[in-house]
Amino acid sequence: MAQELYLLGTFGLRNKRELWKSQTQLSSIRKQARTLLAATEQVRLREEKKLLDSLRRRGLVAEAATLDDILSLTVEDLLSRRLQTMVFKKGMAVSPLHARQLIVHGHVAIGGRVITIPGYEVGHEEESTVTLRGTAEGAAPAPEAVTESAPVPEGSAIVKEEAVAQPPAPGE
Repeated sequence: MAQELYLLGTFGLRNKRELWKSQTQLSSIRKQARTLLAATEQVRLREEKKLLDSLRRRGLVAEAATLDDILSLTVEDLLSRRLQTMVFKKGMAVSPLHARQLIVHGHVAIGGRVITIPGYEVGHEEESTVTLRGTAEGAAPAPEAVTESAPVPEGSAIVKEEAVAQPPAPGE
């Protein structure tokens, strides 16, 4: 239960159903790997290559992966391939929930194509093409603009408070 809440917060998931879908996907992948371990050598060689190629394209395993690497996959590995997580990890958003909002509002594109699904699984080849769309009217501001503080005008209340808070100089 605590692990579920940790994952929901870390990856900015909307509800537990999104987590459960990833857990089910992982369960299916691991079941395929266990079945291949028990299969005959001929079947195993043929099907193992298909499974590994599929997982490589999805970005879940490295080039030199084996069935043991598939069995060691975790839910975090699957959740880290979501578009929402990619946008946050690349620094395009200040939080996972901000990343989700940018995606839903159509400010994120993959290879020039707007994607509005936060749970979209980004493939290995698509990873480098994830971009934040321009800051045209109505679009999201650049992440730098969100994190920088705006200059304070001379006559503002903040400047006046600072002036009052300073002790008088000696001899005044």
